[in-house]
Amino acid sequence: MVGIVLVSHSPEVARGTTELVRSMAGKVEMAAVGGDTEGALGTDPDRIRSAIEGLGADEVLVFMDIGSAVLSAETVLETLQPEVAEKVRLVDAPFVEGAFAAGVLASTGADAGECVEAAREARTESKLHDEE
Repeated sequence: MVGIVLVSHSPEVARGTTELVRSMAGKVEMAAVGGDTEGALGTDPDRIRSAIEGLGADEVLVFMDIGSAVLSAETVLETLQPEVAEKVRLVDAPFVEGAFAAGVLASTGADAGECVEAAREARTESKLHDEE
């Protein structure tokens, strides 16, 4: 089973994206990590670590929005116990669209590699299908 951690500078963006993905994906195990320790804009490595370690998934995909969210997630990954770190993948894909694609696919029982591929494809999927 694939679980997803959404790391955003904004608590609202993290929660809203989780809600969106769950609305279509259903039972995918997810955690929203938004904001700093005070709930303001920012990131909190300790909460990222707790979210990763708290998922009961066999594989964990971490989506980050921008800048320091990536740095915080990378730092956390480097400090996780090896048996935890080996099941975690940081995903370079659009935050909302990528998480949505990965979550829906994860709900079908797909593995992490398939979910990451779907997330990455979201980068090139046109939103306006009548334009090239």
